[in-house]
Amino acid sequence: MPLNAKAVYGRAEADLVPFASRRSTVHSRNGIVSCTQPLAAAAGQRILSQGGNAADAAVAVAAAINMTEPGSTGIGGDMFCLFYDSKTKKVHAMNGSGRYPGAASLEQVRKDLNIAPSEQGSIPMLSALASTTPGAPAGWVDTVEKFGSGKLSMEQILQPAIDLGEEGFPVSELSSRGWQEAENDIRNASPNFREMLKNDPSAKDGVRSPRPGEIMKNPTLARTFRTLAAEGKKGFYQGRIAQEIVKVVKDLGGYMTLEDLAYHAEVGTQEVDAISLKFTGQDIVPKQGAGTDGPNQGVEIWEHPPNGQGIVALMALGIMEELERSGKIPRFSEAQHNSAEYLHAVIESLRIAFADAAWWVTDPDVEQVPSQGLLAREYLAERAKLFAPERAADLLDHGSPAHNHCDTVYFAVTDREGNGISFINSNYAGFGTAIIPAGCGFTLQNRGANFSLQPGHPNALAPRKRPYHTIIPALITNVADGSLHSVYGVMGGFMQPQGHVQVLLNMLAFGYHPQAALDSPRICIAAPTSDSTDRTIYVEEGISEQAVEGLRRLGHKIEVLSGWKRSMFGRGQIIRLHYDEGQQVYSAGCDPRGDGMAFPML
Repeated sequence: MPLNAKAVYGRAEADLVPFASRRSTVHSRNGIVSCTQPLAAAAGQRILSQGGNAADAAVAVAAAINMTEPGSTGIGGDMFCLFYDSKTKKVHAMNGSGRYPGAASLEQVRKDLNIAPSEQGSIPMLSALASTTPGAPAGWVDTVEKFGSGKLSMEQILQPAIDLGEEGFPVSELSSRGWQEAENDIRNASPNFREMLKNDPSAKDGVRSPRPGEIMKNPTLARTFRTLAAEGKKGFYQGRIAQEIVKVVKDLGGYMTLEDLAYHAEVGTQEVDAISLKFTGQDIVPKQGAGTDGPNQGVEIWEHPPNGQGIVALMALGIMEELERSGKIPRFSEAQHNSAEYLHAVIESLRIAFADAAWWVTDPDVEQVPSQGLLAREYLAERAKLFAPERAADLLDHGSPAHNHCDTVYFAVTDREGNGISFINSNYAGFGTAIIPAGCGFTLQNRGANFSLQPGHPNALAPRKRPYHTIIPALITNVADGSLHSVYGVMGGFMQPQGHVQVLLNMLAFGYHPQAALDSPRICIAAPTSDSTDRTIYVEEGISEQAVEGLRRLGHKIEVLSGWKRSMFGRGQIIRLHYDEGQQVYSAGCDPRGDGMAFPML
């Protein structure tokens, strides 16, 4: 039997935590949409009210956020999702990431960028060379076809977003700020910049970025959505849209071809096996009448497999469990939450996991990725030996298991049937390359910038290869009976697995209810790529001075971030399922670092 209502809060009262948003956890019996954009949440609820299920609503939300928050996501980017089927109690994983152009090569790209043989180099974020095939449009279609209710057409599902584009929508605060910061990039990226800026005769070139509360229209993106709705994948990956993508990329020095787009439509989105780790958290143990009937069996945490980085979160959690088993760290009490001792354990566990991921995570269709080896308890125990409770570790190299900023949107949707979907969609960094195909109303992603340009590296750029991917959805089930526990995730480049670990431990180890788990201040390790030497730990305001000084004494380089800089810590969503009087109740939180909200279904 899944957890009851009291377990959602972990204690008798729904206490707020320090630096709380003052938001309440939102409850509903019939489903919830939790996302960064209220208008997109309303779009998802519109689909649920028309008889769609969680998967149908998720695609409606993805399209609506593309329209209202294009600096975070879009149809020119990629998607991943985890879908929980309440009838079969099975977790399905879908990989909607695109590939590098087939006509390119590592040698040619290094030559184009004038990278010397002795240098590793990287692809600039705003270069056409960073463009990979958009995986989102095929992913949206396949999500509806494989997991949808079958009651609604693609046109019905995309209609809320189409209406927003054609009729206009008021721009939210954080979206406006991102637009303003990226305005020059949009202007300089391609000759089609006017399509994604607001008309203003007094502005330069007659356009500018929209301000909060102003009405913004994007009829060209609405037209793209209409084409996808009417013609399916063929409408995007062939014909007018495909031709404009290829033209603008080639004009700007990239290698995308019509064959690349047709290849993705043919190969399509891959349904793959999710990876998981069984975990026992403190609030899983019955207390104050909360918990399971019978012996405690914990939960199973599900992540999307590589080429996504979800394995980092599972490895870090597994390493922390091994540290506890070995006695190197205690089972932390509520009073030790976000203490120096606790954060040190989180930081070092993540560093060890990232050291492996920076080497091993890549396209499993091209390279052998030892996912099961990386998650083996024996391997995690061996890697946990690198932890020193009294000091920060030196730079770490990857292990060998075979021998023993970034912007995104994440959202969660549940429905009255008990299904849940964890869905993430991204341009990678900001507006991606900021390159707009003519008459299409969206920017192309810059995911190719995440390839290694080091020959021999598993994640090295290659034709028709997918890079290390930062975007990751997550989901939790109860081990006892396979029932849904939570749909959750945290967006934000390399922050994502770090957010997954911290938010999950807030819920399962410290008993925080969903909103409090998201409110709690977080830490972030500087982008831990394979060639990174930046050892900075970014700490969010709200973490105590005592904890900050304690981390410094352990040898960590600390920088405290406040105000707008808090965007580094990502934006998360949680929907948690429990039962009361035999009836399902969804309890949702929405990150205060975003514009969004949790929107309950009547």
